[in-house]
Amino acid sequence: MIAIAPTTVAWILAVVVVLGWIVYAALNQGAARRELGSEIELAANRKPYYSDEELEGKRLELVQFIGVLLLAVIVVGLPLYWVLEPDRQAGAVAQQNATMVGWGARLFETTENGGFNCAGCHGTMQATGGVAQGTVTDPLTGEVSSVDFIAPALNTVFYRFDEEEVTYILTYGRPGTPMSAWGLDGGGPLNAQQLETLVMYMQSIQIPRENCSAEEEGDPLCPTGHLPADIQQDIQNAAEAAVEDGRYETLGEALFNLELAGGAFSCARCHTEGWNYGDPQTPGAGRLGWNLTGGSTNEHFPLAEDMEQFIADGTTQGAGYGNGGQGTGRMPAFGSMLTDEQIQAIVEYVRGL
Repeated sequence: MIAIAPTTVAWILAVVVVLGWIVYAALNQGAARRELGSEIELAANRKPYYSDEELEGKRLELVQFIGVLLLAVIVVGLPLYWVLEPDRQAGAVAQQNATMVGWGARLFETTENGGFNCAGCHGTMQATGGVAQGTVTDPLTGEVSSVDFIAPALNTVFYRFDEEEVTYILTYGRPGTPMSAWGLDGGGPLNAQQLETLVMYMQSIQIPRENCSAEEEGDPLCPTGHLPADIQQDIQNAAEAAVEDGRYETLGEALFNLELAGGAFSCARCHTEGWNYGDPQTPGAGRLGWNLTGGSTNEHFPLAEDMEQFIADGTTQGAGYGNGGQGTGRMPAFGSMLTDEQIQAIVEYVRGL
């Protein structure tokens, strides 16, 4: 209510002023003294006016009171409007954002509900992870097969990518996957504003981060925060269970290869061919991400600490990619999703490939 109060006050003041003038005009007209006679119109100087005693008595006091009252309205009303204006503006921005999030939600909906089926592939309207149908072509025989791709959860996508990178992926898609290009620049159907509303909706469904700084308190996307401790623990438990039952030899190997956090986190998704449709080839041999086998990681990062920092921070356009090469903008940042110990375990595994 506070956000719309200044507008309401302004309308009330306007109505009061207009009604005041109407009442004043009506009373003044009713108090006019008509001179009896044969004249149709009287000259102004022939109409007797109030005497000095009347003008300087109760009538004067009444006019002075009305003047003081209007002055008080101006003196109090204008500062009050000024004080409440920031809240009104913030409310307007919040309402506009809510409107755009609603537009984005309609785009995110399933085809059945009139959307572009983001929710159909990524599981639910909360994008907790799902399955998308696609095809793969055998490079040797040319045979085309229908497969089910693992569509990752998007409720942590801004833990890994910034807004610019998410918009880029939406615009141009993911080559070799069912994630097609959705932006006009990539040949898709969505214009820039539609992409913006889609990004805003995805921001609205992010899992709120924990341990944000005091300045970022209340911001679910705060840069200094991290994945809630219970979800980090679920990741740890799943990896440890995979080691205990013999599927993997080390914690790092399990973290690298498992589908964790709804598919939002898995190194193998990008670095192992076939992983994202259930037919993984040589672990870490490269797909969207570069080949990690044959000691290449040790060449790029002579120090394990540098590689750990790289995994935590990811890359951005123009950033250095290890010792050589150029950043592609596609390496996600996992520092907000994984603990330092988990990243260290992954680095130890990768450097031994």
